[in-house]
Amino acid sequence: MRWDWLPTYFPFLVHGLLVTLLILVFSVVVGFILAVPIGLAQVTGSLATRSFAKAFCNYIRGTPLLTQIWLLYYGVGSLFPLIPGLRENFMWLIRLDAIYYVLLAFTLSFAGYEAEIMRGAFLSVPRGELEAARAFGMSPWKVTSRVWFPRAVLQVLPTLTGEVIGQLKSTPLAFTVPVMDLMGATSKIRQDTYIIYEPLIFLALIYMVLTFIITRAFGYLERLIPTRR
Repeated sequence: MRWDWLPTYFPFLVHGLLVTLLILVFSVVVGFILAVPIGLAQVTGSLATRSFAKAFCNYIRGTPLLTQIWLLYYGVGSLFPLIPGLRENFMWLIRLDAIYYVLLAFTLSFAGYEAEIMRGAFLSVPRGELEAARAFGMSPWKVTSRVWFPRAVLQVLPTLTGEVIGQLKSTPLAFTVPVMDLMGATSKIRQDTYIIYEPLIFLALIYMVLTFIITRAFGYLERLIPTRR
């Protein structure tokens, strides 16, 4: 096996790793923030709000992530040149940089899946606890923020590990548009050196290490949070 390419391309791989981590962290954090109101809307919202939230989740879960990325980059992105005066301001840079479309696609995808999980978590919280909070004179906002939401998060925390790992393993799809993530860097190395297996093995090891770190981090977080049901 040949590994003489590694010192030369190591900075290239580091850059790809940073891009991958950016996609993962941004989409998970922002996606979860979006998932909470979307999941809550399916439980307590009006008919129109519930219908919109349900339709969004059904679309995200019913279409491949690759299709969503391409629709945003090649579809929505192609509409930008039609906007008058766009070439003269900073928005043209967003049109040219594929990373913005990738971040948006991954964020919406994670939000759609996690919103459905949060919906189930909100429904699983015992109604007696919510009624007790209201009996103490808590406002609807305090009931949601201090009782309902924390209890729902306790329900989804064990499954969140698998969701984040799944999101990590989806990040190579960013390479299908001009984003140089880990998979893109690996493919570039293979094209330049004509070495097939060693870069892929190294890539697999990186993903295994990242998965191990995520698993241990969430395991530590679960031990810190009280497990009382």
